[in-house]
Amino acid sequence: MKEKNVTTQDYPLSTRCPERIVTPTGKPLTDITLENVLAGNIGPQDVRISQQTLEYQAQIAGQMQRHAVARNFRRAAELISVPDARILEIYNALRPFRSSEAELLAIADELEHTWHATVNAGFVRESAEVYRQRNKLRKGS
Repeated sequence: MKEKNVTTQDYPLSTRCPERIVTPTGKPLTDITLENVLAGNIGPQDVRISQQTLEYQAQIAGQMQRHAVARNFRRAAELISVPDARILEIYNALRPFRSSEAELLAIADELEHTWHATVNAGFVRESAEVYRQRNKLRKGS
């Protein structure tokens, strides 16, 4: 069952509708307290943002006609499941002259097929094309 959308009246989410915010581990925002942290009930994975919360933020940004911000929130939501170390590797691979076209296309395929990050995969494919046109790809291999 899909949860209903949020509106600009729900912003800021943490004060207007904290019951809708859940961590990636399933804990409600209201459980994130200093007492629970000190007791060891809250760990690092509990204080990360969830895909659903990013989608809520995207909905609000879109309603405020901030479409670029909404797209950024949705791209970020796609990357939630990708391990941090892999995101850093991909970031470095996207720098000019760091990757061949084949390597960038392989990253795009990984994002799309392994992580279901289709928007980000498209971004990497577009980067590969632009780098090819501007001669910014790594030579060799």
